[in-house]
Amino acid sequence: MAMSMPVDAEQAWKDLQRIRVPQERVYDEYERSASGGRGTTYGTAALMWVFLAGVGMDLPQWGVGLFLAVYIGLLGVLIVMSGRRSRMQLHRTRCTGRMWAVFGAAGVLVGGTVVLADHLTEGLEPIHAGPIQATAAVALYLLFLGPANRWAADSVRTTGAPVTDKEAGR
Repeated sequence: MAMSMPVDAEQAWKDLQRIRVPQERVYDEYERSASGGRGTTYGTAALMWVFLAGVGMDLPQWGVGLFLAVYIGLLGVLIVMSGRRSRMQLHRTRCTGRMWAVFGAAGVLVGGTVVLADHLTEGLEPIHAGPIQATAAVALYLLFLGPANRWAADSVRTTGAPVTDKEAGR
């Protein structure tokens, strides 16, 4: 035996709006914290520059391997420190298609820049070519990072938006 109570549509709408405002604040905070802050951004860029400049110095294979291991270890430390400092965490991590697209595009963009800079600096000594390649790649990374992170974080807001009657097929 189910008991039904009459539902006041106007009151239900007001309740929905009251709930929606805090949800929008959560998304705003998520967008603000998506970049990880300037320290993380510039720390990552500095590590990338040192790594790319060092690898561009024509090191022996064991030197490249050691350099790569140190680079990955330091990036891991930076990620852990950034994760502990994060002011907010969503209940569930949502990796949207935009986030994967940004990750892939950043890899292609920075990798392509390294290859192009390597081709353009072939005639230079490794001591000069490495820093030029590293500077070009890191500059592009820093220019790409801000807008790309904002675009990717915005996708979390749009995927969490309520479904309209038209989208639901009503």
